[in-house]
Amino acid sequence: MANGMAGFSCEWPGVPTESHATGTAMPATPAMAAHPAMADPWEAALQFGEGTVIALLTKTEGAAYRNIGTAMAIAPDGRFAGAITSGCIEADLVLRAADQRLANAPTLLRYGEGSPFFDLRLPCGGAAEITLFTLHDMPVLQSLSQARAARQPTALLLSPDGRLSLTDHAQTGFGPNGFLTGFLPPLRFVIFGAGPEALVFASLVNSMGYGQTLLSHADNTLDIAAATGLNAQPLGRMADIARLGIDAHTAALLFYHDHDYEPEILQALLQTPAFYIGAQGSRNTQRNRLARLSLDGVADTQLARIHGPIGLIHSTRDPQALAISVMAEVMQYDAATV
Repeated sequence: MANGMAGFSCEWPGVPTESHATGTAMPATPAMAAHPAMADPWEAALQFGEGTVIALLTKTEGAAYRNIGTAMAIAPDGRFAGAITSGCIEADLVLRAADQRLANAPTLLRYGEGSPFFDLRLPCGGAAEITLFTLHDMPVLQSLSQARAARQPTALLLSPDGRLSLTDHAQTGFGPNGFLTGFLPPLRFVIFGAGPEALVFASLVNSMGYGQTLLSHADNTLDIAAATGLNAQPLGRMADIARLGIDAHTAALLFYHDHDYEPEILQALLQTPAFYIGAQGSRNTQRNRLARLSLDGVADTQLARIHGPIGLIHSTRDPQALAISVMAEVMQYDAATV
């Protein structure tokens, strides 16, 4: 395909007016569902079916908008899901997908610095190498979808001939047998508490497309949560926490003003592999919280897992600011531990 897109800028390609099909792992929030770049490409590929082309980012040089392993699924009718940049090359990829369907092997494309496509510039100034291949392994994608739904770490191996296979989780990048794309369970939140702080934080999490469960002893909190579309349930016995499926990609937050609710919950959470456990309150509250748990026999190594005060901005005075502050801290901590 010739360089016939002079003056191309970072603008999203047009797509057919009908909305693309969705799969179990694709974003559910209105904003995410409205823009195909925010959809899950691997789930979308299952819905797009035969003839789907995958654009897979396999190498970057210099500044890059996305990490390697980022993918974009392109349907035969021009629909797409996912994105490699922010609209800089997606239109070209949609066009090149038509040629790829006629090819017998994957195609390697280079954009940005050192690319023959001098009219397709990357404003970040770096370079991106993208492998285009046509899907012929729908059963493999079905297995991938099931593994991700079960929150099982896994990886896709793209062989040089364009075939896909599922393998144990591995770091994304080139291996001896091809390119590996690793999949870890997405970030998930378990939230305990009552009142506006718990509700606003749960709403923020939900609006961003992350999984969330709000547990509360307060009927009015549960009623508001149900009315606003949150996943909420009554807080019963602490043994119930073990049935929440908290894993190493789950953050657990407590939003209480009555801190007497906390010790039993925290002790139950410390029995889980949650990567982040935090509780609302001042520095003095945190000192008292840890002292009480210490008297209950909780080891210092376990006490060190409890974050407090929570949030990058200490002493926030309203639920909205607290929610954003806490979310930022959790995301920062998650990025540092991956």
